[in-house]
Amino acid sequence: MSGQQLTGSSIDAVQCRGRKFYIKRDDQLSAGFAGNKARKLAYLLQDAPKNIDRIVSHGSVQSNFLYSLSVLAKQKQWALDFYVDHVPSFLQQQPLGNYQAALENGANICLLSDMPSSSNNVATLEAITAEDQRSLFIPEGGRHQMAEWGISVLAEEIVQWAAGQNITKLTVMLPSGTGTTAFYLQKHVPFEVLTCACVGDDTYLKQQFLMLSQGQAKLPTILLPKKKYHFGKLYAEFFDMWEELRCETGIEFELLYDPLGWISLFEHIENEMPAESDVLYIHQGGVLGNQSMLPRYLRRNDKQANIQSNNETTNNTKLKDVKGKNVAR
Repeated sequence: MSGQQLTGSSIDAVQCRGRKFYIKRDDQLSAGFAGNKARKLAYLLQDAPKNIDRIVSHGSVQSNFLYSLSVLAKQKQWALDFYVDHVPSFLQQQPLGNYQAALENGANICLLSDMPSSSNNVATLEAITAEDQRSLFIPEGGRHQMAEWGISVLAEEIVQWAAGQNITKLTVMLPSGTGTTAFYLQKHVPFEVLTCACVGDDTYLKQQFLMLSQGQAKLPTILLPKKKYHFGKLYAEFFDMWEELRCETGIEFELLYDPLGWISLFEHIENEMPAESDVLYIHQGGVLGNQSMLPRYLRRNDKQANIQSNNETTNNTKLKDVKGKNVAR
């Protein structure tokens, strides 16, 4: 993969809310494999099985993983069959972000409901794929033991950087989907790894850890935000957090995982961490997804602004009516 930087991302020192943070800039790794996707797919990028000509996976049609798999398949000249529950109507009408890029790379977007099976579930998909020796099944989000190799390289980079900075006690933070990156990172660094459950709840995330652990004693610490959030839903505080980070740090984060990651981190800092603690936040990329998320937030904000404006107009009219009645009396 000549010309691609897949390891060795920089670490920036930034200020936010009057506090210093370090940011591991995995978002600046090679286009198509930025963030944790570069780490999770490193084993296929460096040492792909020789007999493979098709990869099969599943997940959200807007996922960063879909896009990265499409880039991998295009470079390797493999077919990619990516199964989804549905394609939102707004994306069918106007493909954007990860979905659009994956289509342009030749990805085949398939519906689970179209599978030749009455069960139409992921287990069936994996079983069918296993029958084809030239196909490789990759679980949603890259949750697979083969992802450990690339994440161990990330861990080594962090350990070496901390040693060079004379930092002996470091807290590492990253939000989780399947939890694969957080799990293997905790396995390979001597520091505490914090995370939060963006998909599902903390019980789901711990189950994902246990599926990978094989008896490993130390697991990442799961932070519990004060408020319960639903994955993919729009929240005003998410957009506000994203905008605050962009303005204060000059870094664009993505809108699905990072806002909850930072909200959870700030709540934890407020209650649990001394002001002088060294915190490293891992930017896992995914900003291409903002192409579809940002318009949703802007439409929502415009709609709320219109509602507020209409309410103010109505209230002003009522106030005038009341004043008029008072004068009449």
